[in-house]
Amino acid sequence: MAAPSNRRPGYSRRAQYGNFFGYVAAVAGLGLGALLLFFSLGNNDAGAGMRGAASDLTAPVANAAAGTRSEAQGFWATLSGYFTSGVRVARLEKEVAEARVKLAEQAALREENGRLKAMLGLTEGEQRPVVVTRLIGSTSSSSRRYAAIAAGTAQGVRVGMAVRSPLGLVGRVVEVGGSSARVLLITDTDSSIPVRRAVDGIQAYANGRGDGTIHIRLAVTGLNPLKKGDAIVTSGSGGLYRPNQAVAVVVQLTPDGAIARPLSDPALTEFVAVEPVYEEVAEATSAAQPGAATEQP
Repeated sequence: MAAPSNRRPGYSRRAQYGNFFGYVAAVAGLGLGALLLFFSLGNNDAGAGMRGAASDLTAPVANAAAGTRSEAQGFWATLSGYFTSGVRVARLEKEVAEARVKLAEQAALREENGRLKAMLGLTEGEQRPVVVTRLIGSTSSSSRRYAAIAAGTAQGVRVGMAVRSPLGLVGRVVEVGGSSARVLLITDTDSSIPVRRAVDGIQAYANGRGDGTIHIRLAVTGLNPLKKGDAIVTSGSGGLYRPNQAVAVVVQLTPDGAIARPLSDPALTEFVAVEPVYEEVAEATSAAQPGAATEQP
């Protein structure tokens, strides 16, 4: 019959010897450790050599373990970055979109402030307008150039009144309804305005050409003194338009004058001022002066 595998040591001298030498080795190791501890307490440098040797022996293993740990950390960082990059990109895109919205809002506010300042300029001129209203439409492709404004007889608008924008003269009222009016633009072929060059007062007439430009015809023929870039303003002759209103800028010379570009573009104009007929205002001002002549009895 086979001997049991878990026999007690007493049945084998080899097992007994093994246990005995194991105990002896353990006691010897414990004694050696106690001896080293005793010497190290008395002299800190006594075990420096052995500690150095032990450190040298374990350094390669520790170095390899540290490299493995760093690679593992880099791997997990890369892996986590891969899974979280989408979230970060989405957040950045959202922030960029919000910033663009804020920039658009700021641009809209600047534009609104510009329009409000332009409206303020319409009401702060030398001559108080009859009404400041919205330009609600204009013809840009037809040979006849008209515009419509959102003010009529109810607001005091009458035929013949001048219409201007913050940049310059737009035209004059030719038809009036209860709450709207029709304006003949200065670029229409039926429009003729007495004008002058701003720098020296050379007299001319500004006639619309029906294509968005104005023909400046000199009142006195001869040598053409006009130059590109000259500013053309109203002269006040005729009594409809008050003097020194900006009209156009010369862009091309002709034998009898020049072609000019209007300063006020109805397609880009939102608000306009309707002014009273200049001749009527001048007469009323003259009659109101204290030194005006009175009838003799």
